[in-house]
Amino acid sequence: MSNKKVWFITGTSKGFGLALTKLALSQGHQVIATSRNIEELKNSITEKQDNFLPLKVDITSDKEVKNAVQQGIEKFGRIDVVVNNAGYSLVGSIEEITDKEFRQTVNVNLFGTVNILRNVMPHLRKQQLGHIINIASNAGYVGFANATSYNASKFAVVGISEALAQEVNDFGIKVTVVAPGQFRTSFMEKGSMQFAKNRISVYGLDKAEELWTNYSGQQIGDPEKFVKILAEIVELENPPLRLLLGMDTYDLIKEHREKEMQEFETWKHLTLSTNFD
Repeated sequence: MSNKKVWFITGTSKGFGLALTKLALSQGHQVIATSRNIEELKNSITEKQDNFLPLKVDITSDKEVKNAVQQGIEKFGRIDVVVNNAGYSLVGSIEEITDKEFRQTVNVNLFGTVNILRNVMPHLRKQQLGHIINIASNAGYVGFANATSYNASKFAVVGISEALAQEVNDFGIKVTVVAPGQFRTSFMEKGSMQFAKNRISVYGLDKAEELWTNYSGQQIGDPEKFVKILAEIVELENPPLRLLLGMDTYDLIKEHREKEMQEFETWKHLTLSTNFD
């Protein structure tokens, strides 16, 4: 890739997506920025720029995604970096979350990512060049109570990324799946983080909502440092496939992996007992 790239970023009206869009533009890159809230995005980036293409896109619609990718190609001629950032968290136990709520979370966090990947791949493969960055979460490695739908979607994003990396390696395309910890964005603000409407008192969702809402704005992670790292890894010849960002995420996943290995060893006698005699 040349130093100046064409970025395709989802979920750009706020949070990581907006910060990354601003950074890429400030570095002279061209940016195709998608959001369901296009007016909020335009209000955040007010100066007219020829290298900026804001698009209103519902990423759960394969047709809208296909049109957005085509518009980006028509304007800039190519796409070099794809960042699947759009997503949200739904808090609630498996018993409280309705079928509609669960499916909508997965539609945005997982199938939205799949729609983007499916539609950018023909162009990246033709170029024999590109870098795909999928934003997962520490919830893609560790299960959390009252986060079942979010865990389901983010675990899947990690798995898809690992499989995709193998599929596209021969085409010169790189894949990185990023697992952030807690960063000081609007992710936990009211209206961003969603809570199950059906409440069963024994699961303590009212208390969880108060806890998470009050924690918003207190997160230790700096989103500006986060997006700067993303801008740096796309310049690397051998970027990481799996990237943990945040001390909290590193400690959490490391401890989880150690406990996993201990449990695997504890039950190894059963694990190795299944072959025919």
